[in-house]
Amino acid sequence: MNREVTLPLVVDDRGTLQVAAADVSKLLRTMGGRWLRLVEAGESGLDEDTVAALTIELAKLADRIDVACIAHSSGQQG
Repeated sequence: MNREVTLPLVVDDRGTLQVAAADVSKLLRTMGGRWLRLVEAGESGLDEDTVAALTIELAKLADRIDVACIAHSSGQQG
């Protein structure tokens, strides 16, 4: 299941980003890391393969947000 997600940047009429992308990226990566630690700690009810797959996808999404924001900040069109 490889579906692409479109990531709209939230900008005002001057092109200023309205969401701190670094915070969103950090949140996504932190969530995945916490899930992995729960699995490593033996938390019941969590499937290791599913958590690993979700963590990878969250990291990819965070990377895409970072790249989109870098392109936006440098004036490139995405």
